[in-house]
This record gives sequence, structure tokens and C-alpha cells, in this order.
Amino acid sequence: MSEAALEELSVLSSIYCAEGEFQLLQQSVEDGLVVQIKISAGPDGGLEVCLLFRLPPGYPSCLPDISVSSSALSRGRCHHIRQKLLDQAAALPQEPMVHQLVEWLQQSGELTEAGRVCEEQVMEGGEEHEQWTTVLLLDHIRSRNRYVRLLERWSLQLQLTVTLLLGRPILVLLQGARPSIKEFCHLLRTVKVDVDSSGRKCKERMMKVLSETPSSSSKHGPPGLQVKEYESVSELTAAFQELSMTELYQQILPSLTD
Repeated sequence: MSEAALEELSVLSSIYCAEGEFQLLQQSVEDGLVVQIKISAGPDGGLEVCLLFRLPPGYPSCLPDISVSSSALSRGRCHHIRQKLLDQAAALPQEPMVHQLVEWLQQSGELTEAGRVCEEQVMEGGEEHEQWTTVLLLDHIRSRNRYVRLLERWSLQLQLTVTLLLGRPILVLLQGARPSIKEFCHLLRTVKVDVDSSGRKCKERMMKVLSETPSSSSKHGPPGLQVKEYESVSELTAAFQELSMTELYQQILPSLTD
């Protein structure tokens, strides 16, 4: 990483110093930095938006990649804000720009408009608040500690109830707001969460989505990660029964026996 990028990291941690505002999620020579900044907007500050900046090793000569998520905003609205940030980044000089981008977003009116739309959709029962349950199939986990640590971090950041079922096959159950589930899957595919057979860090490219269904938030547990291990089909069946997901298990069973 360039010295300018590391200096910016120190500055950002000083500016966004409230609890949970700033986190360094990844730092490596090969992949660069992944930085998370949480900001609040709206008339009462109740709209929380999570910004992920992926700074490649060549940053700031190379532009950052940016992700935007919020449990209160639709995926389309988050994508719109992300594109505005990318356009703004492309217009800036090739120098450290993360703080400039966050300030621009806070002052641009994009979040004010998003908050207004959000409030209207809450009153109308907007779809972005609909709760979903998603089942993911993983090919393998070689670096268990690293994998579990990242899943736990993302589950809390995105306010999702996540259950990792370790056995053959490996399943991940996600429960929560649909935009947050989409962001979780995006992170899983773009952040190096595991290692390959040579011991090199790798992304989760073999992940498959087995099921996506609306669900009741009353059936969800608290945000966070729960890890369950199983050794047989009967133990896997029992795990789904314990989670009150027997019907869902029957739906995905054909995919598990292919």
C-alpha cells in the first residue's frame, strides 16, 4: 500500500471515531485495504448507511470500489447512491479521497432524498422492509477461523441472523432485510474470505443460492452468527427442525442430493 493510503487510514480513524463508525476490515499487500464507514442521515439521524471502500494496492492512482448498504433502503436506492459516489470519485484528482467522498455524500442531498423516500415507503409498507430467508451452499471452508470471523462481523454489521451449518454440505442461512442479504452475498463473493489449496487467500466464487423466500421477522433470532456442526442427514434435518424451517429444508433437499 502507498504511504498516502496508510496516512489516510490514520486520518479516517480519527475523524470517524465514534463507536462503530469506522472499521478496517481487511489489509494486505496483495489486495489493499477494505474500510467501512457508517454514517447517519435523515431528520432525526435515524437513517444509517454503511459504506465499504475497497482500496486497491495502487490507490490513490487507482480508483476505489465502493459498496453501499442500508437495512432501511432498497437495493435500487443503494445502487443509485453507489453510482453517484463512483462518478464523484472519477471526477476527483488522484489523491486520497475517502473522506471527501463521505463529506460529498452527506452534503449532496442524496441521503436526504433517500430518507424522505424511506419514510414514505415505511408509511406505505415499502418492500425494502420485507424480511427474507436465504439459503446458501458453500463448496468448502479451509480457513475456518478466518471465515467464521468475517461471517460474524458481517452479520452484526448488516443486522442479519446467520446460521452456519458445518458438515457436508456446508450451508449458510440468512434471515433479515433483503437489501442486507444482498450485500452479505456481495461481500461473500468480493472479499477474500478463505484460502485455496495452495494456502493463498481467495474469494467465495463457488457459492450458490439455493432458496430465497419472504419470511416473518418474528421468527428471526437476534442479529449475529450461530455455528452448528452436523455429521449425518438426520442431524441436519434436526437442525432445520430446531430452527422451525422443516418446510424450507424439504424445498432445498433435492439440491443437496444432486
